[in-house]
Amino acid sequence: MYPAKPTAAAASAPVVGMAPPVTGVPISSPGPVAATEWSSGLCACFDDCGLCCLTCWCPCITFGRMAEIVDRGATSCGTAGALYTLLAYFTGCQWIYSCTYRAKMRAQFGLPDTPCCDCCVHFCCEPCALCQQYKELKARGYDPVLGWDQQGAAAMHPPAAQGMGR
Repeated sequence: MYPAKPTAAAASAPVVGMAPPVTGVPISSPGPVAATEWSSGLCACFDDCGLCCLTCWCPCITFGRMAEIVDRGATSCGTAGALYTLLAYFTGCQWIYSCTYRAKMRAQFGLPDTPCCDCCVHFCCEPCALCQQYKELKARGYDPVLGWDQQGAAAMHPPAAQGMGR
């Protein structure tokens, strides 16, 4: 009525076509994650004239939009932009704040720190760095103008019910 219990020798014999048992120890560790490349170069800020002008005249807006997406909505565009403006006005060291977001973004997307480290990029060419980061988000399917909360709003709402016309 019940199947016979397997013997100790049969229980330890490998079954053909089955994967080895999971022991909790990896058989081989994966290598380092390969960094993907930036979608645009650091000096390609003139490819989008509107973004270039916005960033040159009001970098706080570009930064705020980018920071909200990188923080996944934890920091609002207005808060990040206002803090950026205050740091720029009172200290002139807003680049320190913005380079931390470049580091967060590189970590999220596996981007290399080229052409040099994040702080050097933001210290030497803040507008170009902000444009590059903003364009990277757009290349990855985000629309920084919409903000974090509105990114999937169109996909989450089903189309309106259509009635039969008479």
